[in-house]
Amino acid sequence: MEYRVDSVADTVELGRKLGSMLQKGDNVCLFGDLGSGKTAFAGGIAKGLGIDGYITSPTFTIVNEYEGRLPLYHFDVYRIGDADEMSDTGYYEYISGDGVTVIEWADIIKDILPPERIEVYMEKNEHESPDSRTIRIRFIGDRAAGYERRLAGEGACSRYVHGDGRHSGGR
Repeated sequence: MEYRVDSVADTVELGRKLGSMLQKGDNVCLFGDLGSGKTAFAGGIAKGLGIDGYITSPTFTIVNEYEGRLPLYHFDVYRIGDADEMSDTGYYEYISGDGVTVIEWADIIKDILPPERIEVYMEKNEHESPDSRTIRIRFIGDRAAGYERRLAGEGACSRYVHGDGRHSGGR
């Protein structure tokens, strides 16, 4: 699925729609350059889980925990040297735990990502506007496929780009 968003608010809203569907044990892996909107999207997921307040990127602490409808385990692995360092963070317990795990900079630990996951690729469209983004979402595994159908059926504030290039939804 591919979406075009034109503002930080649209990025957060798309994350919220996804977050409202997520269940215990789901894992969302975020990919994108610095400033591409990963933390804003994670904040939207938190809103969808009923978490109030500001979500910060846990760059120096590696993981932040938040309580909502389900616990949110928000990882930022930017400062991790390699996948082997993740075992010290409790990573394996988190990804199979009672909450939802969101992993920023997931490409750094691609070799140990859970087999069932949702991958979100974020790319800046600075030639259009400073806040314009293309967000591609891949649903990997049987469980995640159900979310794909539900998210496609949701009216999004962003524009969904169909396989044939047509746009729907949005402003």
